[in-house]
Formats: sequence, C-alpha cells, structure tokens
Amino acid sequence: MLARPDFSHLLKRNGPFTSETAALPMGEHDPGTSESTLKSAKILVIGAGGLGCEILKDLAMSGVRNIEVIDLDTIDVTNLNRQFLFRQKDVGGSKSEVAAAFIRSRCPWINIVAHMGKIQDKPVDFYKGFDVIISGLDNVEARRWLNAMVVGLVDVDEDGDPDPSTIIPIIDGGTEGFRGQARVILPRITSCFECSLDSFPPQKTFPMCTIAETPRLPEHCISYAFMLEWPKEFPDKKLDKDSPDDMKWVYERALARAEKYKIKGVTYMLTMGVVKNIIPAVASTNAIIAAACVSEALKLITFTSQTLNTYMMYMGGEGIYSHTFVYEQKENCPVCTGATRKLTLSSETTLYEVVQQLINSDLRLKKPSITSESKTLYMQAPPALEAMTRPNLDKELKDLIESGEELSVTDPVFPGEKSLNLIITFE
Repeated sequence: MLARPDFSHLLKRNGPFTSETAALPMGEHDPGTSESTLKSAKILVIGAGGLGCEILKDLAMSGVRNIEVIDLDTIDVTNLNRQFLFRQKDVGGSKSEVAAAFIRSRCPWINIVAHMGKIQDKPVDFYKGFDVIISGLDNVEARRWLNAMVVGLVDVDEDGDPDPSTIIPIIDGGTEGFRGQARVILPRITSCFECSLDSFPPQKTFPMCTIAETPRLPEHCISYAFMLEWPKEFPDKKLDKDSPDDMKWVYERALARAEKYKIKGVTYMLTMGVVKNIIPAVASTNAIIAAACVSEALKLITFTSQTLNTYMMYMGGEGIYSHTFVYEQKENCPVCTGATRKLTLSSETTLYEVVQQLINSDLRLKKPSITSESKTLYMQAPPALEAMTRPNLDKELKDLIESGEELSVTDPVFPGEKSLNLIITFE
C-alpha cells in the first residue's frame, strides 16, 4: 500500500518555481534541510476566530511543530457554526486556550502555546522570537498596531538598507462574506499595512440626531434601542452583548421603532451585527483565505516555492475569482518609510484644528499628542498632563511654534515610542 503523500514530499525535491526564481526572492531552497527548518520554525497566529481556527488547523496538518496563538475574545454560541475547534461545552471559554487544547489533543506532537489578551500588552521581545506572524484579525486598528510594531523591529544600516535577519514576515488575512484577501508583508522591503490604509473605509457611524429624530435605516432603529432606550430602561445595568435576553430586548425595541417609522429590514441577526459590529462570515471563505495564508507561511520558511508578491484578492459572490497584484509602497507612509509629513497652514490656525486635521486626514490618527523640541504642545494622556496642556488647543500656531519647526506626533495606533515627524510651514 502506498503511503499518502504529504507536504514533506515537496520539501525533499527542487521544483521549477522555487523561491529564488520569484519576483520577490526570499532564499534558496535546500531539499536536505527544509523539512528540519519547518519543524524548528516558530509561528505566531493572531486571532482564534473563524479565520484563526482554519489557520491553526492548516498549520497543524502541514508539519509545523511550534505554534503560539493569541486572542482576546471568549467563545460565543454564535461562533459554533463556523469556528469548528469549539463545542457547546466551550461557550464562555477563552478562544485561544480552547483552540490550542483542541489542536494539542488531535496532534500531540505539536508544541502549541495559548495567550489570552491584547496584542498590545505583549512586550516587543515576545514578537522577536517568531519566524513568521500570521494575522487573522478583524480589527483595522489592531492590524495597524501590529504592522507598525513589526516594522519597527527591523534594523537598518547607515544607507537605510534593512538587516534581513531582523525581518519578520507578516501574512495578513481577512474575510468579509464571500470576499477575502491574503497579503505578504516583508517589513522595510514591500509595502506595509499602513500603505494600504486608504483601501479600508472608515468604520461606519451614524449621527446621533439622525438616530434620535429622523431614522431612515434599520441600523438607525437598532442604534436607538441600545444607545438611547437601554440606558433609560436600565440605568444601572450595562448591556450584555452576549446575553440572548438582552439582545432580544434590543431587537424587539428596534422592531417597534422601525414599524413606527415604516422602516423594513430589522432582524435579530442584523441587531447582533450592529450591536457587536459583526463582520459577515462564511466558513468556505475562511477556509480559502486560511489556506492561502498558511501556504505563504510555508513558502517563506522553506523557500520551496515562489512567495506571493504581494496581495491576493478572492471574490466568491458570483463564482470563484481571484486576482493577485503588487501593492506598491506609499512614498510618504509614516510607518515603513519614516517620511516627514509637511503641512502648510495659516499662522492663525489653532492647535485644535491641527489635531482634527491629523484625525481626519489620510493618517486617520485616533488621539494624537504633539510635542516640539523645546516643549509639550498637547498630550492626550495622562489626565493631569492633558489638563495642563489643554489650554494650548485654543492658541494659534504663531504663539506656539516657529514656521518650519519640526514636531513629533504620537498616537495609540503606533506602538511604544514610534512617532510621526511633522513640519508645519506658515503661509
């Protein structure tokens, strides 16, 4: 009886499309050592949800021996239809811990370690210990933070060339309904996640006046129910988004408001989607994108085939269609190029207006703090320092800085000491 072929068969021979022949060459494939290299490699999987479960399964079945997984969330009953590493008895448990235990029980030869918590809470040295990071995050801000942190790990020489030994590849996967994408990010070599931020529309929000006075969409009715009606009805109780009883109450109130304004489309599933900000998930899409992500991880570790350069899109809504292309590096990317941003403003512009411009521009900062070489202009935290520097927000720039002076901007989307250099020139 013939043995079933597995991935090791590919590692033991050279093919016509090994890594060194690619447009994005990573190294030379060595049939004699690639299998041991794969077994000794350490891979970090971020996210143990719909995409993460598929990624962990694929890694386990591909010969990877050392895996760590981190996730903040706990298991909800609604996860069970597609996150197949979980069972009814696991509801309420840590996603990362339960997923790791399941993989360990099926594949006891794998060394898998689970972490429950935010990726931002881990020290920089934690990430330095991995050969590849696979991201299954559904949160743009967390992906921005991860991207900036890993790019910051790369050492560069006097000419600005990166040290290859300090590069940790990121494979970023994402799905929404029947669409998905897989992407290879080589920090300081290819474009990074921040370079493509413009392709992610800002999170949709609704004006409070519209929600309260002139609802036109089912989402307006749902938002009204959990943002305005719930606090009035239960002033001392926080809405439990994982409680069927609480969600039923919100749904019924939203439905009643929709009927009042003759708005159609309020359903229980939409209610959960609006309240929890749920991204539509389809199990088959997760499986396809996870397979693409793991395939790229294996190629990056063993050089057995050509690495994706750099972006793959999958569209399965009306058939099966995929497209690959090179996502070019953004010349003024604040993360991977370190380019100084330049603004030309009136000297009468207030510091508050500058802060708002940083938030609403293509940078999409969250809570920017600004300092000059000689003084602190405005700090968002700690509260005492924010209160001390708050009066500067109403001051005009001419009273705070000189034209052409270089400023340093920090923000929660950037990890640690990472900052943006900003030069403001007066008109």
